[in-house]
Amino acid sequence: MKQFLTILLIISFFSIKTKGSNLQQNENTGQELLADTTIVNSEKEKKAIAEIITSKSTPDKDKVQYISQLTRYGFKNLFTSFGYNPSLPYSSQINPHAEIYMQDYLKHHNNSLVKMKSWGVPYFNLIDNIFTQYGLPRELKYLAVIESNLQTSATSWVGAGGPWQFMPATARRLGLTVSRTIDDRRDYFKSTHAAARYLLELYQQMQDWLLVIAAYNGGPGRVYSAMKKSGSRDFWKLQYYLPEESRNHVKKFIATHYVMETPDNGIVYNSNFFVAGNQKDLYNKKAELSAEEQAASETQTISGKYNAAIISKNIGLSIDTFNRYNPGFNERLSANGQFDLTLPREKMQLFLANKYQILNECVQMLMSDDSIPNARINYPAAPAPGKKKKRKN
Repeated sequence: MKQFLTILLIISFFSIKTKGSNLQQNENTGQELLADTTIVNSEKEKKAIAEIITSKSTPDKDKVQYISQLTRYGFKNLFTSFGYNPSLPYSSQINPHAEIYMQDYLKHHNNSLVKMKSWGVPYFNLIDNIFTQYGLPRELKYLAVIESNLQTSATSWVGAGGPWQFMPATARRLGLTVSRTIDDRRDYFKSTHAAARYLLELYQQMQDWLLVIAAYNGGPGRVYSAMKKSGSRDFWKLQYYLPEESRNHVKKFIATHYVMETPDNGIVYNSNFFVAGNQKDLYNKKAELSAEEQAASETQTISGKYNAAIISKNIGLSIDTFNRYNPGFNERLSANGQFDLTLPREKMQLFLANKYQILNECVQMLMSDDSIPNARINYPAAPAPGKKKKRKN
């Protein structure tokens, strides 16, 4: 009995120690933050960002260069190389989680977004110019699209106004004048400078731009709560602990970025997001393989809720190559219920060895989007025995 109690004490000790090593305390908010994707703030970084936030003028070039090197890592959970490179294929850079995540928004808003690519150019140039002065990634300009449709006259039902949808109190704190006669929130130049400082302020806390976008919509407190409940700082892991509106805000941002950065003839507004070009002959298109590739490939008939991006990720095959072997995979599988999957022989063996795990991941991705009931926060399964129960909202 004594030996049994001793073992229990040892296990408890290491459990507590492990938990402590995985958590860190945020000095500004007092919140416990999981360290799975955290880049810990240095004193130099904190001071540099704080000076920019409180300053009424743009920072000097040396400070901007330093800040830009910090903020470039903020898209680590969206793009494979931290940021978007317009010279490379979109599908080779985007996180596969984003494909299904934004499809419904693309389906309903593609026409207006495509039109904005032309008339919005002067606004995007202005925002690009100002954000560059603060060392911010150029992708963030699309936040103004989902906030206000780039309209200075935009006003929300709660009183947020201008292209960046600042509440009066937040606007005043950032140095803008909001009164009966003057409203700097409607001034594109002044409000964009304020937005740059506010985005840096949020980034100093979140260290991830997807979380910043969620916090911009719902407030930092809700994001910190989602971190604590999920045990992660990764947006893809904590998204369903966020209010639906904040979660969808990130979805809108990703979809908007895709439309704005993709050439018009390459945009696809259906479930086969990564197939570029004209879709009229999608169902009749044949795989274009060389004689050597055909000889070294295998074909298997599959059925189920498989997804091209998830399969290619798991077998280590680029999505472009997968689509070349299996054109129209997502649509044809969805329409027919089965598909003759063709892969290089070694990749087929890898797929067959892991097909059930891959299918499970595909189904989880599918369920994590439109299958989530509206107007509520969904929580994963109850914690294992021994952990504290979550407090009801």
